[in-house]
Amino acid sequence: MPSSNPTAPATHSAAVDADDLVSEANGVLTVAVSTAGAGNSLDDAALAAGTQALREVARGRRDVGAVLLVGLGKNFCAGGNVRAFAGADDRPTYLREIADNFHQLVGALHEADRPVVVAAKGWAAGAGMSLVLHADVAIGGPSTRLRPAYRGIGLTPDGGLTWTLPRAVGAARARQIILTDRVLTAEDALQWGLLSEIVADDEVEAAARTAAETIASGPRGADAATRHLLAVSADTTLVEHLALEARSISERSGLPEGIEGVDAFVGKRAPDFTRGRADTAP
Repeated sequence: MPSSNPTAPATHSAAVDADDLVSEANGVLTVAVSTAGAGNSLDDAALAAGTQALREVARGRRDVGAVLLVGLGKNFCAGGNVRAFAGADDRPTYLREIADNFHQLVGALHEADRPVVVAAKGWAAGAGMSLVLHADVAIGGPSTRLRPAYRGIGLTPDGGLTWTLPRAVGAARARQIILTDRVLTAEDALQWGLLSEIVADDEVEAAARTAAETIASGPRGADAATRHLLAVSADTTLVEHLALEARSISERSGLPEGIEGVDAFVGKRAPDFTRGRADTAP
């Protein structure tokens, strides 16, 4: 969770309105993970608000089809607030609490089981890079930079980075990136599959929101089932996975979204997937 800007002042989001941390519109839950204070470091209040909202999604209390992660300052998230680390009376206890809180957000993101879009503007370092690796769609700009940033202050990664990065870029490249604290340019990240798209810097958030709204307007149950197939693909043989795909597509064809999608195609009209919104299980 370390920051790429360890000299940033230790400010927090007390002055930030709760609606800026979590909002919901057009089927998209928008969660801020950092605020402009402390160099866009990971924010305690934002973590708590985001975790609560994501758990509400998982429990059916929020009807959304996608989650959009953003930063409220010029960066997506520059990592943890290192000055706060330094000022803690008991650093190990403090760091464990911060890591646990961060991991609650990551766990809630997984539990919500909705496609995740990240607006990766500016720096995504430490915890910010970890969060990018949890995205289904990550959009950056030419100025986007990804950096592990942990070893520079003598710490190890959190947020699942040592689990997600090898799966994204391969074990050897993941070791090289983390152990040399490599700064990845937007082009590096796009080439290696960490970013999905690069747009103009001032269009990153708008493009990410458009992507999230497009996903949210689609067949949510089918999306959840597709994400499940993708998640288990690394642990199944081809024959096993073909069986899973066959079972899934067969099941989906008899559910409201599948029925509506096929009938709309044959009828040469746009599908109305809201008819199958209660159908969200993989």
